[in-house]
This record gives sequence, C-alpha cells and structure tokens, in this order.
Amino acid sequence: MTASVWLVGSTRSGKTSRLIEKFQVLAQFFAEQPHPHPAPATLVFAANGDNRIDLADRIAVATQAQFPFDSTTPLGFFQSEVVLFWPLLAQQLGLKTQFPLRLRPETEQELATRLWRPELDDGRLSQEGVSEYYLVRRTLDLLQLAASGGIPTEDIASVLKDGFAGQEGSADLWDCMQEVLLRWQTWCLERGLLTYGIISQLYWRYLLPHPTYQQQLKRRYRAIAADDVDEYPAIARFLFEFLLDQGIPGVFSYNPDGSIRLGLGADPDYLAGLAARCQVETLSPQPDSLTETWGETIVNWIQEPLSLPELPDSIYSIQTTSRAQLLRQTAEVITSAIHSGQVQPQEVAVIGPGLDAIARYTLREILTSRAIAVESLNDQQPLNSSPMIRALLTLMAFIYPGLGHLINRDAVSEMLVVLSQTPAFDAGRSGLDLARIDPVRAGLLTDHCYLPDSEHPQLLPANAFPRWDRLGYQATSFYTDLLQWVETQQIQQQQRLIPNPVVLLDRATQRFLSGGSNLPYDQLAALRELMETAQHYWEVDNRLRQADAAGSVASRAESPVSASVGHFIQLLRDGTITADPFPARPIGPTSQAVTLATIFQYRSNRRFHRWHFWLDAGSALWLTGGGPLFGAPLFLQSWSGRPWTAAEATEADQQRLQRQILDLLGRVGERVYLCHSELATNGQEQNGPLLNLANSATAAFSEYALEKYAPELV
Repeated sequence: MTASVWLVGSTRSGKTSRLIEKFQVLAQFFAEQPHPHPAPATLVFAANGDNRIDLADRIAVATQAQFPFDSTTPLGFFQSEVVLFWPLLAQQLGLKTQFPLRLRPETEQELATRLWRPELDDGRLSQEGVSEYYLVRRTLDLLQLAASGGIPTEDIASVLKDGFAGQEGSADLWDCMQEVLLRWQTWCLERGLLTYGIISQLYWRYLLPHPTYQQQLKRRYRAIAADDVDEYPAIARFLFEFLLDQGIPGVFSYNPDGSIRLGLGADPDYLAGLAARCQVETLSPQPDSLTETWGETIVNWIQEPLSLPELPDSIYSIQTTSRAQLLRQTAEVITSAIHSGQVQPQEVAVIGPGLDAIARYTLREILTSRAIAVESLNDQQPLNSSPMIRALLTLMAFIYPGLGHLINRDAVSEMLVVLSQTPAFDAGRSGLDLARIDPVRAGLLTDHCYLPDSEHPQLLPANAFPRWDRLGYQATSFYTDLLQWVETQQIQQQQRLIPNPVVLLDRATQRFLSGGSNLPYDQLAALRELMETAQHYWEVDNRLRQADAAGSVASRAESPVSASVGHFIQLLRDGTITADPFPARPIGPTSQAVTLATIFQYRSNRRFHRWHFWLDAGSALWLTGGGPLFGAPLFLQSWSGRPWTAAEATEADQQRLQRQILDLLGRVGERVYLCHSELATNGQEQNGPLLNLANSATAAFSEYALEKYAPELV
C-alpha cells in the first residue's frame, strides 16, 4: 500500500501542482489493482468553491479525465453526506421529518430571531453595546464554531464561562445562549431544516461514528487528496484519521503562512497534526515572488519596528494628505503605468484591509474612464441596492393585500421608470434602455394617480390626471398596460390562481424585463439571486406551514401569504441578502482587468500579480481588521482552558498580520506600492503598523499624475 504524503510549503511553492502529481500516482496505482464495480473514487478536497473548481479542472486536464474522483469542500462534503444518509440520522435521532432543507444564512437569522423573541424581549439574551441583529448572529456563529471544533452544543456555556471569566458578558448570558441554541437545534430538526452549524454537529457527532456509514465510506473511496488543509475545520481531521486508519492513503498540502480562515471555523494547528502520519515533503517558494528575498526581513521589522531595514527598489510608496487624494493618485499611477506599457491591467491588483464602497466606486470610475477594465473581486452588494429589484418588490406590494405600508411615492415613481424601460438590442449596447416613462412623467403620475392605502394601495387610470394629455402616447400606453396587468394579477391572487409569490415574480420578469434576456451580467446576477432567494424563502415558508398544521399550531398555518410577502420584502430592504455581480472566472474584457479586492478575498482566491497596490497602508485595520468571530479562539483544539486575555488577543492579531504580509508578498512578482493618506475617511490621523514601512519606501509618482495633481499634493 502506498504511503500518505504531507506537502508543506509557503505561498506559491508548488503545493497544488505536487498534490496533483501525487494524485496521478495514487490513481494509477489503484487503476492497476483489481476492484469491484463500480470502482471506488478518490475524494478530493479544496478550501472553498472557487478553489474546488480550479483544482478539479487541473486534475481533469492532468489525468485526461481517466480516473474518477469526487471534488468537494469540507462543508460541502458534510452537507451532502448528511442529506444522503438522512434516513440513517432520522432513525438514530428519532426524527419523523421529511427530506431535509438547508437554510440560507439570512433565513436562519430571521427564524432564529423569531424563535428567540421571548429571551430578546425580556433581556436575558442581551449584551451591552451589541445590537439585537448582531447578538443573534453572534449566537448562531457560536453554534458553527463549536460544531467545527468538535465540541457538543451542551458544552458551549462552560467554554464561554471559562474563556471569558471576569470579562465581557455573564454566566447568565452564556447559559441563555446555550439554552436558545439547544432549542434552535431541536426546532430545526423537528422540521427538517439544516444550517451549517447543525450539519457539522450531525456529521461528526452522529453520522461519522455510525458503523453503517463507516462501511459505506470505506466502500466508496480508495484515496483522499486535500489541498490547503490549513483552512479546514477540526472535524475534517476526524474524517481524515478515520480513512487513514482504514488503510486509505491521502495526500495533504499545508501552508504555514495561510490560515486565512483561522477564527472563522478553521483549526490549522490541529490539522497540522496529520503530518505525523505521513511522509513529509517540504517545498521551496517560487523565485518570482518577494517572499523569498524580502519576506523574512519585513516580518522581522514588524516584530521590531525600530530596526527598519533599507527597503528594496521593488517597494514604493504613494502618500497624500486626504484619502480622496490617495484614491485619485493611486488610480493615476496605475493609469500611467498601463498606458506607458510597463504593466498590463490583468497584472495589477489593488488590495486593502477594508475596501469600502467609496474606494471601489472611485477607482472604478477613474480607471474605466481611461479605458481600463476593473474586476471588483466578490463585490457583493445588497440586492435592494438594485433599482430593478426595488421595482419588482414594489410591484409585489401592489398585488398582495395589506402591504401598503411598504410603498411610498418615491418607490412608485422608480417602479414606473424601471419597468417602462425596453430591452436595448443594439449591437453596441446591452441591458435596459429607452424608458417610456421618464422621471418627470413618473412623478406626475405618482402625484395624481397613486392612492396610498395600508390595505389596498391603488394606481388610478391615467385620465385621473387633469392634464393627462401631457404624458404622451408611449407613457400613457405603458401605464395603461401596467394597470391592466396589476388588476389581472390581483384577481388571480384572490382566486388563488397564483401558486406562490415566486410565480408572480417570474411573470413580472417575463412581462417587463423580457425574462432577463440581454441584461448585463450584474443585473442578471441580481435577478437570478432574487429568484433563487424567493424560491428558497417560500420553500421554507411552506415547510413551516406544513409543520405547524401537523402540530395543530394555527399561527403560521393560517396566516395569509401576504404576511410572508411582507416579511420577504422587509428582509431584502434590510440589506441582508447580496448578489455577486461578477463571475468567479472573468470572461471577455473583464479578464483583462485590474483587480480590486480585500485582503481576505484576495488570499482566499489564491491570486498572483506582478504589481500590488496596498491601499490604506497606514490604517490600523492591517492589524485589527479581519479578526476572528466572537469566542473563536476558545473553540480551537489547542485552547488551554484558561481565560482568553487581551495580551493573547494582541499576539493573535500580530501573528495574523505577519501571515498576511508573507502571503501577500508571495503573491506579488515585481512591485509593491504602499498607498497611505495621513487622514482616514473619518478625518482621523492614521498610525497603523505599516506606517513606518510606507514612510521608508521610495516615493513613486508618475510624471503625468504628479503634474496633474501637483496643486493638490503641495
């Protein structure tokens, strides 16, 4: 039997390529052995969904798709296994529910808030300085952290008491958190609802130890390959050790400078213990990164700021007084470098500890105005920020009774403008164009034809406006068609001819948005996310209605559908649901684009660029940003059991900063620009951990940018 292998190396040291080579060796070895039919597959893990797609494609190309393998992520695997073996779990736990349904985080938040309303109202579930929304989110996160760390829900209170002894919170609060989480688990399981926290608990605690499941697991897989295991939860090691104990070999890759998800459920130190069961191969970093030459020196300086080294010519600084100047200056330096041919757009990345909407918008506007494409990595905006989505929600509030309080005059005017736009089919354009009702006419119609009412808001005919002839033929014709459509849907809703609100949204999309055809990607992504969210929301709503009806609970089973529609509209308006308007793999002009990303996004996507621009280099967020979830250090396998101190938190922040710097230096090939403004967006002076480094770097202003902004920079 071939031995397991542990591949360890820093960023871009070739771990994934070596893992694929080892996969081929394992696959070829087993292909030559006799096996039952169907042949067992190799189980291949990646840290996240984007990495999984890339790894699966690389393996398929390298092996010419000759060997079967199952590609997944740790959480994805736990979920698929829990769903696949749900009858086994239901029998073991005495559940009488139907096929399970996973909750999205925003639905999980809403339902948990409703279930915990008594504790939230009487003050038992409250923490000073923490809003209700974040307290519920924090409590749910504790369940996920405990499940990822292999800690029973029944032990959460004792962990918090020991870890926060004499600090924030109280013993009563920790007891209450555990109490509501146990009730939440029971409530969800009785209805067949799953969250990631519940899935993880079910997997490591009940499914993995089950003899029947273990037999099935041994039969299905003959080897494992896991890339970037420093991003995996502790319970992934439970699975890996079981497979290794059965003689199933594995290949694992580990980055000491990774640990991107430490504090978010990952336990890299515990996963590192697998190395003792494998042959260890240490890989050297690529020579085309700054880690090899300057990584250790700069990290040493971070530890000892007074011993500042003489920085290389590959590290520059861009410094201004205000952040607005910094954003413009950074964009101009990028523009000058690209237009002069020093670098291509796809070779440039702008990275910051927190890339706010102002920075993304400013950089995008300046660069695109200079014919430079921009890819904003995972730029997730609230669905409600899209005028198209807001228009559809307003339209829903007209169809279902009792939702007039969710409509205002501005929303009606916007709905008339957006829905009256026609698809632009010209070769040079995409999206919606040519509004038949412009904002002025929409305002006149709203002022004279919109009749507010909490139960049955109405849109009166256009001739209710004394000077309706001023509207014009196109506006009047569309408005009349809209009124007829709304009236038809209202009648069908009363006659129960609309199965659910998702059908109504689909009808509106087909009628007014041409089914989404010819929309640009960002609008299409938002529309798709709206439909998926709505479908999920009413699947959960139907499940709860069935459960309440079966349990003789009349409250939800008999509540009107319009109440659920109102909750749905409010949920989206609260901004808790987002859509990513960019594909995981840019295509077309976007593939030749400058990348904008936060540190976490950039590191998670394993990007590499010739030039880096580190935005807000003087910000304290380089040290404190991207910190762990509340209580996360207490749920690591390495936790000592003693109270978590401020000194330990500071040391953890310092170690995270060092890992970030080493990782980022390993992902840049040529230059780093430290972009610093003396004043932050709020006007306060910045004095972060990289400030001295920025001050010591060579000032870099392109002649073009310096000439243009000289008056502002003096």
